[in-house]
Amino acid sequence: MSDTASSTPLLRLADGVATLTLNRPAHRNRLEDEDLRFLLQTFAQLDADPAVRVLVLRAHTAGQPRPVFSAGYHIGGFDGADHDPQLFEKIPDALAALRPVTICALNGSVYGGATDLVLACDLRIGLAGTELRMPATALGLHYYPSGLQRYVARLGINGAKRAFLTARPFAAEQLLHMGCLEALAPDGQAFEQALEHLVADVAQLAPLAVQATKQSLDEIAGGRMDLPAMRAREALTAASADFAEGRAAFLARRRPQFQGR
Repeated sequence: MSDTASSTPLLRLADGVATLTLNRPAHRNRLEDEDLRFLLQTFAQLDADPAVRVLVLRAHTAGQPRPVFSAGYHIGGFDGADHDPQLFEKIPDALAALRPVTICALNGSVYGGATDLVLACDLRIGLAGTELRMPATALGLHYYPSGLQRYVARLGINGAKRAFLTARPFAAEQLLHMGCLEALAPDGQAFEQALEHLVADVAQLAPLAVQATKQSLDEIAGGRMDLPAMRAREALTAASADFAEGRAAFLARRRPQFQGR
């Protein structure tokens, strides 16, 4: 595994599913400013493409002694002359706000700021033997507000305090027990199968209803519940061609063909 293999994340699009793969395996998939700008631009591109229903975020871990999804932000970047202290937090914030359903395929351990990318996704599956660790306070840093909010939302206040006030890692089994992971696979083959099944389950749902419901759930979780807006989304989906197709498919005992309208 050579340094020449490192690059900004790789993007693949197929059948309504976008896959973004972190691609600096020789450096434990650390996130550099170039990666952050690429992710921000790509998120905007995918959000604007109605054909994209699902986004999968994963990492290139081949050749690593122990799989690492990401070691977090490149610590040398903090000392750069043009370092933007708020650049990193824009990435998980943008990821959390995306229209498509987002799935983190956690195929390795994750550390530092990259943990917030994991938590910013809607759903997560993990590989046994991986861990999640947030060392911000061990480095002398107070984490940014939206990241703290996501930790509390995903892990609860007790889990968030454990993460930040002890800097101890969470084993994948703990994350599963806390409800942070949808599934935990014992090996690579089972991991890929679990990911394939999860993506297929999400992709076959009515996209208009899924995306509207995701927006409403996020608003509720963020304390921004807007009842008129939710009623409007309810009415939109009730009058949609997708709902008509869903009912017809149910009666005909066939798989629906949703168009997202």
